[in-house]
Amino acid sequence: MDRRGLRPFLKWVGGKRQLLPVLRRYYPDTFGAYFEPFLGSGAVFFDLLDRGALAQRPVTLSDDNADLIGCYARVADSLDLVLTELARLAHDHGVAGREHYLHVRDHRFNPRRAAWRQGGSDIATYGADLAAMLIYLNRTGYNGLFRQNASGEYNVPPGRYDRPRIVDRPLLAMVSAVLNQPSVRVERARYDQAVASAAAGDFVYFDPPYAPLSPTASFRSYTARGFGDDEQQWLQEILITLAARGVHVLLSNSTAPAVTRLYEGQAAAAVGLRTWRVPARRAVNSKAEGRGSIEELVVSNVPPSRT
Repeated sequence: MDRRGLRPFLKWVGGKRQLLPVLRRYYPDTFGAYFEPFLGSGAVFFDLLDRGALAQRPVTLSDDNADLIGCYARVADSLDLVLTELARLAHDHGVAGREHYLHVRDHRFNPRRAAWRQGGSDIATYGADLAAMLIYLNRTGYNGLFRQNASGEYNVPPGRYDRPRIVDRPLLAMVSAVLNQPSVRVERARYDQAVASAAAGDFVYFDPPYAPLSPTASFRSYTARGFGDDEQQWLQEILITLAARGVHVLLSNSTAPAVTRLYEGQAAAAVGLRTWRVPARRAVNSKAEGRGSIEELVVSNVPPSRT
């Protein structure tokens, strides 16, 4: 399969494409199965795939965001239906722009999602129309953000794009082919359940919702439950368990004090986990002065390569 140009098909707040040159230094030279339990845009998965590092390896891609996994599932098994609906949405967006975005979000996407959730939120019943609307809203909404209010309604405002690329048929066709490989499994699961079977020599990359550096930087409504300090603590315990088991682990997070304390203590060091602070760019903040160059935390038990 020609995978030139293969990359994430969704924008995602906190997506790791700009951090890939740093994260690549912590990819293990050899590993068994690969797990990515906070899938998002899947930037590291697609990067490993592009580098040929996942050939013939079992891959488990998972997330607790049901819409996200439903979208991946329909791109995999109902691509023609998704593309047909997406083309309609792109045409109407070209006519009405912001007004069309708000109409789709409030009068089509959220009501359809509400009915789907009332029916049990089964990934198998997430419609191709919902997947197309999610891609459309993702490509035209604010900065790749996925946010829900307390009622579980998608409430991301429209973005400011002159000519957003809503339909990318070649890319979606490549992604669909990749997701249909027998070695690749996409599932909805909590991060702790998703990595329960990881064994010595496997590789797990964690990209959780970041702990906020300030109140205005907090975007925890990625799922209706959010991702607070207790979840960050539980995630640290999982990393320690996996590292002690001989699993290669890599995590990226903010340098919020609550996070650095978790990974710079004796418990993490005892199983070989180390931390590095690396430069990155922050694109989401309610105030312009809160955006720009910052440091992010990388945690791994894989010694970094020189290049």
